[in-house]
Amino acid sequence: MTSLIILAILVVIVFWVISIFNQLVKLKNRFQNAFAQIEVQLKRRYDLIPNLVETAKAYMAHERDTLEAVINARNAALAGLKVAANNPGDAGAINQLASAEGALQGAMSRLNVVMEAYPDLKANQNMMQLSEELTSTENRVAFARQAFNDAVTDYNSYKQSFPPVIFAASFGHATDAKLLEFADSAAIQAAPKVSF
Repeated sequence: MTSLIILAILVVIVFWVISIFNQLVKLKNRFQNAFAQIEVQLKRRYDLIPNLVETAKAYMAHERDTLEAVINARNAALAGLKVAANNPGDAGAINQLASAEGALQGAMSRLNVVMEAYPDLKANQNMMQLSEELTSTENRVAFARQAFNDAVTDYNSYKQSFPPVIFAASFGHATDAKLLEFADSAAIQAAPKVSF
């Protein structure tokens, strides 16, 4: 009889540990999926930027430095995204992406300031449409980033709570996932200003 009680207790403990493992895997997959949504929106944004720059080139030939800065910042952000997409749980990759996104945001702000000086450009139908799509994409990026950060917070909270904290490292969940925070997060929280 005693051996049956001990066996039943061991079976309950095994199932309990299995449920902890499964919950850790589920939460990790959730934040990785949330990062995939950020990746989709950032790629959309990175694809729109060259079109915006090409449209602006005809009007702003002597503003080549600003246009090149936008393209260089976009390329650096795309490279950062590729690194982060390979491992969304890597804090260094997320920090690199956040830094590159900050630089891109600064370059895009300078482009918006320069565009203000060109009334013909602001009235251009292609430019208006691209700017509208970029504004929409910026909002999507913000929503996707929030969903990613929520999923990371859920994963980290569960992983750090008791009893999962006892097993997390041995199940391959030793490090916390990193939130995607941009250096100028206050400016990013505000809707992009595109005026024509």
